Amino acid sequence: MDDLSAPHIVRDRKLERRDIEALVGDPRHLSNCDLEEADLSGLDLSGWTFEQCSLRHAKLAGAKLEQTRWRSCRGAFADFIGCDLSDATFTACDFNNSALRHAMLQGTRFSRSKLTGADLSDLKALEVHFDETLLIGAKLPGLSFRRTTLHQIDFSQADLRKVDFRMSTFEGCSLRDAQVDGARFEGADLRGADLGGITLGDARQFRGATISRDQAALLLGEVGLKVR
Repeated sequence: MDDLSAPHIVRDRKLERRDIEALVGDPRHLSNCDLEEADLSGLDLSGWTFEQCSLRHAKLAGAKLEQTRWRSCRGAFADFIGCDLSDATFTACDFNNSALRHAMLQGTRFSRSKLTGADLSDLKALEVHFDETLLIGAKLPGLSFRRTTLHQIDFSQADLRKVDFRMSTFEGCSLRDAQVDGARFEGADLRGADLGGITLGDARQFRGATISRDQAALLLGEVGLKVR
């Protein structure tokens, strides 16, 4: 049996709270570990690395997770409510339907990840970065993407009410059927965004943004007008 108190790397283990508590102290690297439904709420796991771990329904509410690294992890319905994920990075992870309400996401980065249906309401966020990430149906009300370049982000059907997109650039993104009430797009470049499903009434939210001729034709087509 592996010695859970051994330094650094723990591999291929089913771990529960008592196991993790025995490791708390120095940053650890968990590889291919099963943390499904584990209650890790309130623990200080700052600096830890999680690689190819399963965290389905795991409870991390209120945990300290600053500078953690998450690589190829799966955590459907994981609970990150109120945790501190400052300067954490998520790469090629799938945390669909996870809850991150009230979490601290200062400098947090998500790359090539899936956050479909995730709840990111009421974040304490500054400079959170998403790249090649699915946010389909996610809740992001009030989040700021001001002056950022958004690369291959799928916001389809997402709750983007009162989101700040001012001066942002969209590259290969989708806003199809997104809720954009109260969102701000002044100075944004939307030519690289799929605006399908956006009505002409919703288009008023895009005041001050740049769109392409084809996008304008699509929006006007909603009311039966043709652009030639």
